[in-house]
Amino acid sequence: MSIAVIPSRFGSKRFHGKPLAMIAGKPLIQRVYEQACRARSIERVVVATDDDRIRMQVERFGGEVVMTSANLRSGTDRVAETTHLLNIGPEEIIINIQGDQPWFNGDCLDQLIAPFYEDPELFMSTLAIKLDDAAAALDPGNVKVIFDKNGFALYFSRARIPFHRDKDGSADTYKHLGFYAYKKDFLDCITRLPLSVLESAEKLEQLRVLEYGYRIKVVITEHDAPSVDCPEDLLVIEKKIQAKQL
Repeated sequence: MSIAVIPSRFGSKRFHGKPLAMIAGKPLIQRVYEQACRARSIERVVVATDDDRIRMQVERFGGEVVMTSANLRSGTDRVAETTHLLNIGPEEIIINIQGDQPWFNGDCLDQLIAPFYEDPELFMSTLAIKLDDAAAALDPGNVKVIFDKNGFALYFSRARIPFHRDKDGSADTYKHLGFYAYKKDFLDCITRLPLSVLESAEKLEQLRVLEYGYRIKVVITEHDAPSVDCPEDLLVIEKKIQAKQL
């Protein structure tokens, strides 16, 4: 089974109440949920929250929702707790979908899961897209990733990586997209690990995995997934939806 979990919390420092913000007539959390349901490889989609307002909204549009503890350190921990509450088996594939990405192509989730069927030893995968915009590459809000010849992550950073010492540097820049897939037992493993130094410095959970010596497969996709980080982003995405550019 492949189950997608969307961690969602109401209290965001940058955008309070973000999951219930309306985008072209629907709350953000509903748009994320509906997009996840379009992936062919996913058999079940669940919202994980500790807030009754989000729970009621998800139930209103007919989605599945699980109430989790309020005192969890990250969205990954919320996903892990949800899999325990649902009694998910250790070998099942769990997809972590960020609750602030209201429009993405379902095919990218199929791409995310595909490596698990090709490599039974794989523990975790994520997505990246080539970044051609120089300004976007310098934006710390866009997390960048570099990977080895076999497609496994070497590092994630808010800084531009690789750094081009020469102006005519030919190495491509890739933006990390916040989707993850894990084997259930590996998800349990990484949530038990203490916070790492690099994770704390960059404020990027995935660095914990690398710093403790585990590997993350990076799948390159052509489908971007714009996120909502502030109220102004709502207007940008709404205009694209209405213009059918997304």
